[in-house]
Amino acid sequence: MDVNAHVRDPREHVNEEPRDDLGDLMAGFFGMTGFMTVVFFGMVIVKFILSE
Repeated sequence: MDVNAHVRDPREHVNEEPRDDLGDLMAGFFGMTGFMTVVFFGMVIVKFILSE
């Protein structure tokens, strides 16, 4: 069986730019947590304003 497969070493990372995966994960997590905290307190304020 003759297969013309061009196998490349996956460790080469020819076109990959350097990334900080842990930093991206933490920024996304804390960014979303902060956003949801702002939304939560905003909804609490709206509830108190409308409950009069």
